Amino acid sequence: MTRSRKIFLIAALLFAAFLVFIVVDISRRTTFPGSKKKEKVEPVDTIKNSSSPKSAAHQP
Repeated sequence: MTRSRKIFLIAALLFAAFLVFIVVDISRRTTFPGSKKKEKVEPVDTIKNSSSPKSAAHQP
């Protein structure tokens, strides 16, 4: 193996190792959007919300 080929292989291995390091680092810091905990939704009181809006025009 020539000297230039050894240098190229070492550089290629270092570059590949650097890319693996970057991918692992980014994947640890981010999460899949679908994996977030969903907030609890409180039941809505339909009787309370179905009444007509209180405005000056509708009040007696």
